[in-house]
This record gives sequence, structure tokens and C-alpha cells, in this order.
Amino acid sequence: MYIPFSDIDFESRVWVYQANRKLTNEEAGIIIETLKASLDHWEAHGKPLTASGKIFEHRFVVIAVDERDELPSGCSIDKSVHWLQEIGQRMNIDFFDRSLAYLGANDEVHTIPVPKIKQAVADEVIEPSTIIFDHQVATKAQWMTRWKIPASNSWLNRYFSQQTSL
Repeated sequence: MYIPFSDIDFESRVWVYQANRKLTNEEAGIIIETLKASLDHWEAHGKPLTASGKIFEHRFVVIAVDERDELPSGCSIDKSVHWLQEIGQRMNIDFFDRSLAYLGANDEVHTIPVPKIKQAVADEVIEPSTIIFDHQVATKAQWMTRWKIPASNSWLNRYFSQQTSL
């Protein structure tokens, strides 16, 4: 059963999918309508899941499920992955490219290939205060407080430690 993202419980489990490019308003609208329809009928072992989905920053699709009502099964989680794969194929969007890191600057989302991060830190393109989107959050509450964090508070911190020891 689909519910608005603002209404889903803070302890709901979340998955964050990042688009490899900025979504147009039209694409975002199509994706949201497709997700609403899919999530409205999402179930685990024949039992409905209370779920939501929303697009943020014209770049990220966040799906949430309230596990207090029913736990998603491996099959139901796979189904949600397939939805994003199908949408991506139809719209030429890759939601599964893990080779990019996502940075926020000047109200825009920028990407940088992961292998180039160390050099970007050395060149001060990425600074400790640069906003990083951390997709490792597990709940809506974590998403709200830890999804956008300074690079120094993320997995990138080790590169700043190397920088100061040079």
C-alpha cells in the first residue's frame, strides 16, 4: 500500500538509488507515477507492504517500507530493484552505477568517479566541508540526518587524514 513519503514512519527501511544524470521534470513525474502504482501493489508473501517512494534533487529515488506492518522478503526487494532497472532501461537512466560519488555544491548535484576522489581531495576540489550523499543509510531517520553530510564525516575522511600527513 502506497503512502506519502512524509507519512512513512521514521524507522522505515530505505533504499536510495542514484541516477547517473539529472532527471527532467517529465522523467521525474513518470518515475513517481510508476513507483506509486508499483508500491501500491507491493507485497511480501501475499501480504501488502506499507511503502513510499520519492525523488529528491532530481537525481535520487528513495523507496521506503514500514517494517512494523510486514517485513519485505528477498523476492519483494528484488521486485523493487527490477522496477528501477525497467524504468532505467526505458528512459536510458542507470540507477545502479556504483562507480560515481555524489557531491552537493551550489544547489547542484555533481558526480566524480570514485577512482578520482583521492586526486580531487589533493586538488582541493573536494574539501572537508563538501557535501556528500551517503547512500548507506538504512532508515528514514538516518536518511534525514545522515544522507547529506560533510565529506569529513563520511567514508571520504580517510583521504583528508592522508592529506594532513603529507
